Amino acid sequence: MIDYKLIRSNRKTVTIKITYDGTEVRAPHNTPLSVIDDFVQSKEDWIAEKSVIMQERSANRKDFYVDYGHMIRYRGKKYPIKASDLHYGFDGSAFHIPPGLDPAAIKNYCILFYNMYGSSVIEKKLNEFSALMNTSYNGFRLTNAQKQWGSCNSKKVISFSRRLIMADDDLIDYVIIHELAHTIELNHSTRFWEIVENYMPDFRDRKARIDDLQKELMHEDWS
Repeated sequence: MIDYKLIRSNRKTVTIKITYDGTEVRAPHNTPLSVIDDFVQSKEDWIAEKSVIMQERSANRKDFYVDYGHMIRYRGKKYPIKASDLHYGFDGSAFHIPPGLDPAAIKNYCILFYNMYGSSVIEKKLNEFSALMNTSYNGFRLTNAQKQWGSCNSKKVISFSRRLIMADDDLIDYVIIHELAHTIELNHSTRFWEIVENYMPDFRDRKARIDDLQKELMHEDWS
């Protein structure tokens, strides 16, 4: 039998998810364990294939580091990390940080910059698009989310992954419109997608591109 973690909830179907910690199965409260076991066993080949991919990603993440001279993403382009005694931050051509730091400290500086510049860029775009869409939000925050670009709760507080600032501006726009649409329609109903399409007719293309970026970033540990 395949070892898995079972999570029961008020849902209608059984689903399987491969995580860095193993196989996770979500099922309705009333689904018999024997039915769940049979379903998991029927997906044995798929689970084995996805587990190998996840193990490779995990190994890459553990080996991930940034150092002077490395190129890091910012708004869809890559810029070098440079040592500087004069000023720190992004000057349009490079990220400048103090010299003599180890890779862990260098990554912390990069995360600091992502939080700082990301907050500024996203706040400006949020205000522009919320006005365009005639909606409002009750604050936003940047998080360390690895699997979601953004989320919006019932109080209209929006969260964005700090990694969003690595994406092209048009992809940042897509995620922001997506989350602002949730201030109007909280779920992913037909009406929700109609709202998104109304303000971004090519959202399907942008969604596919940001999904591709998500797959690339799974190899990088920015936590």
